[in-house]
Amino acid sequence: MRKNLIKREPFSDTQLLMTITIGIFVIMYLSAMGFLGGGFLHFQQICDMLNDNASLIIVSCGLTIVMIGGGIDISVGAVTSLVVMSCVLYLNNDGNIIVSILLALGIGLAFGLVHGFLISYLEIQPFIVTLAGMFFARGMTTILSNNPQKVSHESFAKLRSIKIEIPWLGYTANNGNLITAKMELGVVIAFVCLIAIFILLKYVRLGRCFYAMGGNQQSALMLGINVKRTRFLTYVISGLLSGISGFVFMMHTGAGNSTNALGMEMNAIAASIIGGTLLTGGVGNVAGTFFGVMTLTTIKKIVVSSGLNDPWWQDITNGGMLCFFILLQSIVLSRRNRNKKAKVKV
Repeated sequence: MRKNLIKREPFSDTQLLMTITIGIFVIMYLSAMGFLGGGFLHFQQICDMLNDNASLIIVSCGLTIVMIGGGIDISVGAVTSLVVMSCVLYLNNDGNIIVSILLALGIGLAFGLVHGFLISYLEIQPFIVTLAGMFFARGMTTILSNNPQKVSHESFAKLRSIKIEIPWLGYTANNGNLITAKMELGVVIAFVCLIAIFILLKYVRLGRCFYAMGGNQQSALMLGINVKRTRFLTYVISGLLSGISGFVFMMHTGAGNSTNALGMEMNAIAASIIGGTLLTGGVGNVAGTFFGVMTLTTIKKIVVSSGLNDPWWQDITNGGMLCFFILLQSIVLSRRNRNKKAKVKV
C-alpha cells in the first residue's frame, strides 16, 4: 500500500511577505546600531519610536483590514485630525474625559458608517467616497479652529503624564545617572488594538471572510459570505480605529492643530504595503503592518542621524523604500505562483 506522506504546508503569501518585512527591519536596525550607534544602542530609541507612532500603528491596523478586503480608505488622517481638535475644544470647555473618549469613538464610527454604507450598499468607488470624507473632515477641523489649541484640562494632564517605566532596559548616561526606558499610555492602547485585530483576522470567522472577500469576491459569494455586509464592517472598524487614533494622538501631543496627522493616511498605506498587505486584497497581516510602521520610522531616524535634516530626504527615502518593497513583493509572488503552476503540471 502507498503511504500518504504528510508534508508541512509552506508559508502562505501573507506569512512570507510578513517574514521578509521583519527580516529587513531587523537587518536595518542592527546596521544602524553598528554604523551609527548613538541612540540606536539604547532601548529608549525603540520606546521613542513607539511613542511617536502609536496613533499611526492604530490607523494602519484599520487600513490593513480595509485593504485585505480589497478596498482603500484615504480619510483616516483627516478623521484623526478632526477627532483631536474636537476633543481638545471639548476638554478646554470643562469637558469630561470619559465623554471625550466617547466623542472620539463617535466621530470615527460616524465616518466609518457613512463610508461603509456608500461603498458597500450604494456601490460607489472607495477612493471617491473616502476622498470626500477626507476633504469634509479637514474642512470641519479648520472650521472648529484654525489656531493651535493646547489642552488645559487638569485630569487629562494627569492621564497624559502616565508613563510605563522599564528600568531593566534603561542605560547609564555620561553623568552617571540611570535613564529609565519609558513608554506612553498610548503605546499600550496601540498594542491592545494590534492584538485585538490580529486575533480577529486569524481566529475569528469574520476575519477569514475579509480575506475571502478580498481574494475573490465571486468565490466569497459562492461560500455564502454576505459580501456587502462584510465590506461595510471593514470601513466601520477602520473608522472606529481612526477615532481611537485621534485620542491617542492628542495624548501624545497634548494639543490640537488643523494640520495634525497631515499625510498620516499615506504613511498608513505605505506601512501596510511594506508590511506585506497587497492593494489587490486577500493578503495582509497587522503584525507585518506593525513592522512596516517601525521600518518607516527607522528610515526616518537613520536619515536624521546621518545629518540629512531636510524633510524632503525623508520623503525620498520613504518613496524609495516603498518602491523597493512593491518590487520585491511582485518578484517573490510571481516566482511563487510560477513554482506552484510547475508543481501542478508535474
